[in-house]
Amino acid sequence: MTPILMLGAGRMGGALIEGWRMAGAFQASDLLIREPYSNPTLEGAQAAGARVNPPDAELAQAQTVLLAVKPQLWREAAAQVAGHLAPDAVIVSIAAGVRAADISQAFGGRAVARIMPTTAVAVCQGAASIFAADGEAKARAHALFSPVGTVVDVADEELMHAATGVSGSAPAYLYAFVEALEAAGAAAGLPAADSARLARSTIAGAAALMARSGEEPAELRKQVTSPGGTTQAALEVLLADGGFPDLLREAVAAAARRSKELGE
Repeated sequence: MTPILMLGAGRMGGALIEGWRMAGAFQASDLLIREPYSNPTLEGAQAAGARVNPPDAELAQAQTVLLAVKPQLWREAAAQVAGHLAPDAVIVSIAAGVRAADISQAFGGRAVARIMPTTAVAVCQGAASIFAADGEAKARAHALFSPVGTVVDVADEELMHAATGVSGSAPAYLYAFVEALEAAGAAAGLPAADSARLARSTIAGAAALMARSGEEPAELRKQVTSPGGTTQAALEVLLADGGFPDLLREAVAAAARRSKELGE
């Protein structure tokens, strides 16, 4: 499946490069990268043997093409390279909301897999939802992302919008929660620096425990909630009408709607 042509090596593309290096999944020499803006990850990959902004004549060597540009730029990126690719090249797209059929058409009918990953692939703890009607395209997507995180196959392409809301966008929800928790601690009287250290380490530890224990989140919640205690008092606020359950349903729905709009 190599060489891999990466169209875009910004935040997500760079995270993948870092994750592949950490996991030993692909060598820098396996990569051809089209990216107009330099960054430290790109420079490091180039120093290790990646071909950055190669001439068009070399693009025919690519067996797998990772479309990692912003959704608004994907057609331009496809138009620049489609005519230079090998007929059997497979396209793996992380462009949010853009349908596989549209991508395939823009790339001359080539097989396509869609994937919605998270930037934690940089530390091999990402999550990725995959849709592909073509078996080979699905296999390529798994080969790219399984070494750097958890992969879930989505049977219906329409569900990729929901997967974007639940997973692709969700790291920002967590970061926003931590920001708010830090601010709440400071408002309660803690020095801001101490509130930040406590909030960040607590959330990171809770996530690690959930991952390692394998227990259901509801069970873990019960384990730290004593009847009539401080945690129960807080949860009565967070889980009340208009609280977490309602807000997150609305947030995921909003992200899914925007995903659909980006693909239109």
